[in-house]
Amino acid sequence: MKYAAILAVIVTLGVFVNLVQESKMLSYLSSDPSACVNCHTMTTHYATWEHSSHRNRATCVDCHLPRDSFVNKMLAKTRDGYNHSLAMTFKTYGSNLRISSDAAKRIQNNCIACHQMTVSQMLTNSTLYEKEADNTVQMGRRCWECHRALPHGTMRNLSATQNNFSVKIY
Repeated sequence: MKYAAILAVIVTLGVFVNLVQESKMLSYLSSDPSACVNCHTMTTHYATWEHSSHRNRATCVDCHLPRDSFVNKMLAKTRDGYNHSLAMTFKTYGSNLRISSDAAKRIQNNCIACHQMTVSQMLTNSTLYEKEADNTVQMGRRCWECHRALPHGTMRNLSATQNNFSVKIY
């Protein structure tokens, strides 16, 4: 019985080590944008970012995760990773990925943080726009309401993206 228990522990550890290696789990602890391409559905987003003006200035983590503290960053990364793994495993994402309200808020805050000088007059000038300011959103409007092509291009379908065939990171 003792040897069977030892064998069971060794097999369990072996399966876990294989899972870590095959899933490239440790790459998700980095800030490297190529880690996002581990999931085939993120290839489109990586390809469009790679050909955007943001490539030389911001990585995926800079836009999609909180910047206020390491703990908040890791909590968001863990929560998003869990949700992504469920969506990828059970194929519930469809042909177009949708952003969560929490992620949208983070992206909005990060856009404003990087482009503070550019958007400083935006709320003041919001009366000039046809759409009323949204009091639930910092600056009154979501940045991508006007800037839909940044940084991921204009196509949103996972199978029809410009520059999609140039990404090969494995």
